[in-house]
Amino acid sequence: MNPLRRSIVAALGLAPLVARAQAARWSELNPPQPVDAQGKNIKVLEFFNYDCIHCYNFEPIVESWEKKLPKDVEFERVAAPFNELWKRYSAAFYTFQTLGVLPKVHRAFFDLRHRDQLRLPAEKPLESEQWLSDWLQKQGIAPKKFFEVMSSFGVQTKVRRALQLTVGYKIEGTPQMGVHGRYTVAADQVPSREAMLETVDVLVDKIRKGK
Repeated sequence: MNPLRRSIVAALGLAPLVARAQAARWSELNPPQPVDAQGKNIKVLEFFNYDCIHCYNFEPIVESWEKKLPKDVEFERVAAPFNELWKRYSAAFYTFQTLGVLPKVHRAFFDLRHRDQLRLPAEKPLESEQWLSDWLQKQGIAPKKFFEVMSSFGVQTKVRRALQLTVGYKIEGTPQMGVHGRYTVAADQVPSREAMLETVDVLVDKIRKGK
């Protein structure tokens, strides 16, 4: 366990055990994690962060896969806050979500970080970053409103929930998939990004059939 992972677990008092599946294409969570899906729906999580280049490269594949999901599958992105900088990116994600602009700006904000190489500061006030204010205005978002919502109780609660999920699912890197509180699929368990989602589909079917 890396030092960062150990500190997060210690902070939350959560340390679920993980048993490797026989085929090593996924890991099984023990104990299983709580799931907030509606009715008999199956919940799938993608743990990601805007600062992660692998998540950026994975995003087009996820977008295509998401469009084809069965009606009984609920998909949710979890902006994993591994460190102070990633907490800021996590808060940005949940701010976009709260403002109702996430579908419009999600991919664009990814592009801003990795295509345009503009990175949020780890410690400086975000309000001091003129490039960020300019970009927000271009997206039709008032910078003052964005910063207010980003520091709000509601957004910070969502960041804390993301941290709890990250620890509960024993996530140590991104991108990584979580399936209905029972399984995770990491990039190093499969031969390709596409195979990650193919494995998720297998696990969804496994849960659907009650196996």
